[in-house]
Formats: sequence, C-alpha cells, structure tokens
Amino acid sequence: MSESFAKKEKTKKKAKKKEDKALKMMNRKSSNTKSKTFEDMLAYVDENGNISDKPSTGFPKKEIDVNEIVLGAAARPPEDVQLNGTVLFYDEMKGYGFIAVDRTEERVFVHTSGLTELIKQKDKVLFEKEKTPRGFSAVRVKKVK
Repeated sequence: MSESFAKKEKTKKKAKKKEDKALKMMNRKSSNTKSKTFEDMLAYVDENGNISDKPSTGFPKKEIDVNEIVLGAAARPPEDVQLNGTVLFYDEMKGYGFIAVDRTEERVFVHTSGLTELIKQKDKVLFEKEKTPRGFSAVRVKKVK
C-alpha cells in the first residue's frame, strides 16, 4: 500500500519540526550566556540593608552583647495582682455575682468558692483575677473597710 499525499506531507512537517527543535537546542547550548557561576549568583547585604554584588568592606563591625538578645515573646509588665472593685450583684442563694473593677468598665465573675468573707451588693472589695475556662473570675475576695 502506498501512502497518500496528505500523509506524506504530514510526516515531512513532523520531521521538519523535530529537526528545527534539535537545531534550536544546539544553538541554545552553544551560545549559553545565561549560565552563571555560584559567585555570580551571590548577593550581599550591607549594614543598611542595601543589596550589592560585591561584599562590603570598610564598615566598622559592632560588637553585640549576647545577654541583650531576647528570644521568645516580649516580656509583659506585671499586672496589678490586687484589684479594687465594687460588688454590682451578688446572690447568696445561688452563690455567685459580679464585681465592677475600679477605673475600668470591666466586670468580673465571682463565685462563693473565691470569697474569704461574706459580701453583699455595693461592698467595696479587694480581689485577684484568675483565668478560668469561661473567662476571668475573682478569687481571694476581701471586703475593704
């Protein structure tokens, strides 16, 4: 069986395309101007954060005290352990209530288990805040005379 004219043309085009591709690849390999050495790819940063292709010289090196380096989260200033407040509401039957913290609009839950002495509504109290699964709670609550 003989091939049709269209098949022969298609085969010729495919062979020509393959030949052109091989030729391009050879040209690319022979005139490779993009290839760089490791040293050409390095970038240097000076003490001011500027990037250059040459290492910086002539800058005085600062000595860094190892003890000044702080790792981790920034230190938080200690909070007031003892807070002043006023009892907004306290139900002796149910054993809970709320205290308004002085100088803020914060409300803190208080439970009978956190009391050191009995309290009632509008009493001035001194207490500590403690984190619980449901939020902050007042503990070691004392009346202020």
